[in-house]
Amino acid sequence: MGKPQTRRKDTRQRILDVALELFLERGYDQTSLREIAERLEVTKAALYYHFRTKEDIVDALVGGIGERLDELIAWARAQPTTLETRRELLRRLNEALEEYSPVFQFLQENQAALRGRAGPKTARDRMQALGTLLTDPQSPVLDRVRSLSALFTVYFGTFATSAMEGTPEEKRAALLQVAWEQIDAAHAAHSGK
Repeated sequence: MGKPQTRRKDTRQRILDVALELFLERGYDQTSLREIAERLEVTKAALYYHFRTKEDIVDALVGGIGERLDELIAWARAQPTTLETRRELLRRLNEALEEYSPVFQFLQENQAALRGRAGPKTARDRMQALGTLLTDPQSPVLDRVRSLSALFTVYFGTFATSAMEGTPEEKRAALLQVAWEQIDAAHAAHSGK
């Protein structure tokens, strides 16, 4: 009984993987559903069974990131608001960004084509939630900015360092180290340590 469901999930994931590969190679606007079906060696009808439009594919790609970030936010909200929790939040965010880095690269490279979609508000809401979890509202403005800078270092640093020499692992480790230094500095200034 479990095999058809598993096979359907595998096919759906294959479609997402191939679509993302083509979106990264050619761009969102230059990739058609027909080309995705051809690369998969399936009919367009088989592809339509899982996804009716390219927008449905993008929604599924972004949905995975959104779920992961929502889980991370829920986890952090259930923790005490300590420096250790904030450091762990940044570590887990860094890990999530590594896992979904091809999707983030696609979103970054295809901003113009994807403009006007419903996702940006949700992405902004998630960023604000993460910022709130990292920032002590009682801290001076400078320390709140340090905390937000830690978030942006991890979140946007991946794109900013893409042309920089070094392995992706080295760059992610460096981004996390810098983010931790920023969050540590904000905590130390506020706590008097």
